[in-house]
Amino acid sequence: MRCAICKKKAEVYLPHHNLALCREDFKKYFLKRVKKAIDDFKMFEKGDKILLAVSGGKDSLSLWHALLKLGYDVTGLFIALGIGEFSERARKIVKEFSDKNKTNLITVKLENEFGGNTLPQIVEKTRGIPCKVCGKIKRYYFDRIAVKENFDVIATGHNLDDESAFLLGNILNWNIEYLAKQLPALPEEDGFKKKVKPLIYLTEREIAIYAFFNEINYNELSCPFSKKAKSHFYKESLHQMELSYKGLRIKFFKGFLRNQKIFGKAEKKYSLSPCKICGYPTSSEICGVCKIKINLGLIEEEK
Repeated sequence: MRCAICKKKAEVYLPHHNLALCREDFKKYFLKRVKKAIDDFKMFEKGDKILLAVSGGKDSLSLWHALLKLGYDVTGLFIALGIGEFSERARKIVKEFSDKNKTNLITVKLENEFGGNTLPQIVEKTRGIPCKVCGKIKRYYFDRIAVKENFDVIATGHNLDDESAFLLGNILNWNIEYLAKQLPALPEEDGFKKKVKPLIYLTEREIAIYAFFNEINYNELSCPFSKKAKSHFYKESLHQMELSYKGLRIKFFKGFLRNQKIFGKAEKKYSLSPCKICGYPTSSEICGVCKIKINLGLIEEEK
């Protein structure tokens, strides 16, 4: 099989595009898909300060690599959750990537923020649902640091597989509120910085290939808390359908983007005001993270 661009021997075949590419042309293809998403949804411009949420996995590290290649000003933000070997391996890999590519990295250690408690300990002591507690804490620090350090936008490594799985789950459960705001770029508002997803046109397989071709070392361990996540079921269901219907995921997601307006605009069911303890925008007097700290006995609730 020959590369569709240069006619050299192809190393990659993308069935959803019916496209064969050599290694170098695949790298160019990948960067073009990232740039297309950025341009299509006006995510950011050259000169903007981008804060990229990095986990140590292939998605966020490949996005970091691609954005640097495209000439953007990117700083990585890693939240050290303290989940044993999984978190320690991720921390080392992210640091190695930052050092190798001479790019900025901010690291937040949960132990330093929560009185020596790691995420597993926080979950156990507060009897919380692991993924919900983790998501709440990570969003808090992404938002707080983006504002404090004056970043223009927060980027995440969500890809086509992620977004199509979220979409399927939201449609099956008729989560209209989420469908109304499931967009690749969410505007800056209510004290929160703009949030974007530049990998929405790329599959997990394409990202893994890009990481391999660019010798990007990433954490292949899975978070032990994520094993029962419903998103895995939705992803696998779409994967099985894709085997018979090539290009299903991209057609499904792009069709949604074209028709997303039928779900209406995301309505605000509540107003936000600063948390009376830390100042973070919240719908109640005290934000979720400060409530966790109160439950842990780290701070006292103000009367």
